[in-house]
Amino acid sequence: MQNILSWITANEQMFYIVILMIFVGIEVIGRVPSVLHTPLMSGANAIHGVVVIGAIIVMGKAEANNYLSLILGFLAVVLGTLNVVGGFVVTDRMLEMFKSKKKK
Repeated sequence: MQNILSWITANEQMFYIVILMIFVGIEVIGRVPSVLHTPLMSGANAIHGVVVIGAIIVMGKAEANNYLSLILGFLAVVLGTLNVVGGFVVTDRMLEMFKSKKKK
């Protein structure tokens, strides 16, 4: 327990930054009109390719016997890839709505 408390004390600024990011994110997303929310989120999901690259780097640098890092890295790759693909699928569906209908 003492180790956990000392780690929290050592990383106190990091916790403050994360809490501030949560409040700023809620305020920013809350002020986006609902019409723009879906395109904004689909674009943000596509940016998650950075998460995939970071997870691949973590897995590459992890030791062979560090199963926790390998499992978390693998989960990050899978979930990040799903998020990227989902972002592109939503964007594609939205763009389909704006295409003109062809008459037969």
